[in-house]
Amino acid sequence: MKSVLLCAVLCLLHGPAFAAQSAPKPNILFILVDDLGWGDLGANGGAGVPTPRMDKLAGEGTRFTQFYTASPICSPSRCGLITGQFPSRWRITSFLQSRAGNAECGQADYLDPQAPSFVRAFKQAGYATAHIGKWHLGGGRDVADAPKFAAYGYDVGLGTYESPEPAAPLGLKTTPWGPNREQQQVARHDRTRWMVDETLAFVKRSGAQPWLVNLWLDDVHTPYRPREGKDDREFAAKYRDVLMETDRQVGRLLDGLRELGAEKDTLVLLAGDNGPEPSLNRTRTAGMRGMEWSLYEGGIRTPLIARWPGVIPAGRVNETTVVSAVDFVPTLCALANVTAPAGVKFDGEELSGVFKGGVQPRSKPLFWEYGRKPATDEQKAKGIRPFPYPSEPDSKSPNVAVRDGDWKLLVNADGSDTELYNLANDPNEGKNLAESETATAARLKAAALAWRRLLP
Repeated sequence: MKSVLLCAVLCLLHGPAFAAQSAPKPNILFILVDDLGWGDLGANGGAGVPTPRMDKLAGEGTRFTQFYTASPICSPSRCGLITGQFPSRWRITSFLQSRAGNAECGQADYLDPQAPSFVRAFKQAGYATAHIGKWHLGGGRDVADAPKFAAYGYDVGLGTYESPEPAAPLGLKTTPWGPNREQQQVARHDRTRWMVDETLAFVKRSGAQPWLVNLWLDDVHTPYRPREGKDDREFAAKYRDVLMETDRQVGRLLDGLRELGAEKDTLVLLAGDNGPEPSLNRTRTAGMRGMEWSLYEGGIRTPLIARWPGVIPAGRVNETTVVSAVDFVPTLCALANVTAPAGVKFDGEELSGVFKGGVQPRSKPLFWEYGRKPATDEQKAKGIRPFPYPSEPDSKSPNVAVRDGDWKLLVNADGSDTELYNLANDPNEGKNLAESETATAARLKAAALAWRRLLP
């Protein structure tokens, strides 16, 4: 009885601040799937590949149909997610590669450790933190001085070869898709299983401490490597195998959380880092134009599922809210009652109310850029690809884009090739309205080019 009275007195004395500090903190599991197309999930219509466990996750939580990544390629996409800012602010505009390749892009060799990091914010709030899987924000190839995982707030870092601290079972220097394998390296088809096992082991070790795991999977990235004995089949069959294996392992992970008693206290997020490559005749984008390396919808719109029993509505499909990867930092901090990085001007918005089932329109436009220059013949001969571009017809886009409400405009940084689409009526971007909706086109073009001029 005395403890109850004491708690009541403290709440009266300290008000909402005390109540907020004592609120329970959810565990965070962020599953980011490399090159997962919007149409890869059965819940989104599907590309003809069964994904029952990810579909079940969608049914247990909320599925967002208008989620956008920060870039149509891996490194800047991940930078936007971690920092809550457009990746060009941190001079990451293409995939991080060799020093020579990075210099050709005019980009940094790694994510600046001074950049904001939601992982660091959660660690400072008392969370145990881990990165498991693909990193691709610095390290590998000939970049040996990239900051360690701890610089970004991680207690544990188990990366691939494209990281400052590759895990031996994932390969210390060997690409996961090449023909060679190091003695201690698990087979490519077994990587996701290994990552799931390490995630569950970390959760178990964390005990009563709240935890955050970024589990960034890479199986759905070409070239596909299904189980031995299945590698000589046609491309589409191999794609089917790796997607089904990813789905199976996601299910095994979710089962493991339940067995550990962590299901109800865990916010699970599942998303793609950018569009698919290839799109398989747009089946993997559910008809949307574009793919990886493109600013059309198929390159930057991917699946997003959020589940937190009792907090995020189950069985809900949000088809109206435009959510971006740059929203995650302020939104996750608000959902978990964690203090967001101080003094940071986020490009994203705090959408915790939307994740809890509310309605909230965006207050400002979203911007993207990709593809600052084509590779020269000399670079191609040296194997340098500063900015890879789509090979599929109609997928190569102008290199700057803006979305404001239902309107989306694309334009090159030099002002050429203006394209305007009303996504509510034309999600596949088939009818360019720049010549008929001149006022809207002029307004958005001016905004997109002004934003581009501000970038490093």
